[in-house]
Amino acid sequence: MNETLAYIENLTRHTRLEELWPEHCNYMAKFGFDRIIYGYTNYRSGMMVGDVDDFFILSNHDPAYLHRFLGEGLYFHGPMFQWTLNNSGAASWGMAAKALNEGALSDQQLNVLEVNKSFGIQAGYTVSFPTVSSRTKGAISLAARSDLPQADIDEMWDKHGREIELINNVAHLKVQSLPHANSERELTSRQREVLEWVGDGKTIQDIAMLIERTPATVEKHLRLARDAMNVETTAQALLKASFMKQIYLLEAPRP
Repeated sequence: MNETLAYIENLTRHTRLEELWPEHCNYMAKFGFDRIIYGYTNYRSGMMVGDVDDFFILSNHDPAYLHRFLGEGLYFHGPMFQWTLNNSGAASWGMAAKALNEGALSDQQLNVLEVNKSFGIQAGYTVSFPTVSSRTKGAISLAARSDLPQADIDEMWDKHGREIELINNVAHLKVQSLPHANSERELTSRQREVLEWVGDGKTIQDIAMLIERTPATVEKHLRLARDAMNVETTAQALLKASFMKQIYLLEAPRP
């Protein structure tokens, strides 16, 4: 427990996300969790969590897996997803295995399990963070090493689960306090796109038609871009993003 307290103390001292995240991944690996996805959104509505472009995501997973799980929207049908939306705390992925044995999973959920299995993701835990707003949601998915069965992970959790949950809650709070949440940060692909259209002289209505979204959604992406650049006007965001080389750049093809 002294090691855990020392780690938590170190977490609270971090001032840069680039240092905190790899250290956190390494610490979770000591418990057998070698692949992690942290996700947070301010745009939850009921059972929906909004556009994945608006998620704040941290992960050390294979990019090919993230492209399928996040880029193709598989996350929404993950067997632990509904539990995450309705609960806070920690849950074993044994819940999904139990539902599978009972024939209680949909075809879409079964597809997620198959994709996970193809990447060696079969055992783990999910920690869903408490929230004070119905619009926000944060959680972390802790995938165990491919050689560890769920029974072994459950046994380990019985011994260390309380401290693992505490560590991840502290990490979540610290991540939310770091500059990415309220200062200059990287624009999402959608935010870059709408800013570039503004730079081309397009109106809100024009952009809405071009990206096949509502004007209100375009306004939201522009507001998020202003927040990301820590400026007050869209013109300032456009100038700053261009100066920081976040727009007018060709994106690398997705895997």
